[in-house]
Amino acid sequence: MSTAARKAFALRVDPALYAAIERLAAAELRSANAEIEMLLREALARRGVAVKASEKPRRGRPPAVADTRATESPDEK
Repeated sequence: MSTAARKAFALRVDPALYAAIERLAAAELRSANAEIEMLLREALARRGVAVKASEKPRRGRPPAVADTRATESPDEK
């Protein structure tokens, strides 16, 4: 997911809790933010709350749009 598609908000946590999350994230090769998101998803799944994965943003050039205008130029009429 791109960062623009994510909801940003301030989260206040105990410094010791955040340090533990950072250690866990480093062990899992994730950022602290990604680790918090993973932990939240796992906690929701344990409670039976289904979280649908967001649609990933498309990369690259957008698909070509078909030109529906007349193929004749005004000079050809």
